[in-house]
Amino acid sequence: MTELSLRTRESFDAVMRKYADMVYRLAYSRTGSTFDADDILQEVFLRYIRADKTYNDEEHRKSWLIRITINCTRSFASSAWNRHKDLSEPDENEGSEDPALKAAETKSDVMNALLELPEKYRTVIYLFYYEDMSISEIARSVGITETNVKTRLSRGRDMLKEKLKGGYIDV
Repeated sequence: MTELSLRTRESFDAVMRKYADMVYRLAYSRTGSTFDADDILQEVFLRYIRADKTYNDEEHRKSWLIRITINCTRSFASSAWNRHKDLSEPDENEGSEDPALKAAETKSDVMNALLELPEKYRTVIYLFYYEDMSISEIARSVGITETNVKTRLSRGRDMLKEKLKGGYIDV
């Protein structure tokens, strides 16, 4: 297998183009804030640059980025800044005319219901449905067994179905 590494500016740009959306969406699905997702996106790619790792294949690189994103969101959630920030302040990007944000708002009912799920269910559902990852890929990326992934998917789907019945969408 070919080893892949960050050696040039061009390779970093290619990695950013390929994975930035995935990292951002995962961070957003875990934080529920565009600002926090932006900060986490930057932190993940700073760690990527600093690590200067070699990867066996693209799947290894993708799994590493997912793992770092999950770790960064956990660190962010437990940070002093996040614990003390005013939760009543609305996200300034809500309702803006940004076309990308408008497209994201079309799926907002499902995403809002997803954001209400506990983190462990939200993460596996997001990776399975939004990133089209297999159960084995999710297990490797998140660091849990395949059986645990299947259990979380099943329970998460049930919770999501109940939330969507409760007022978002008739299921």
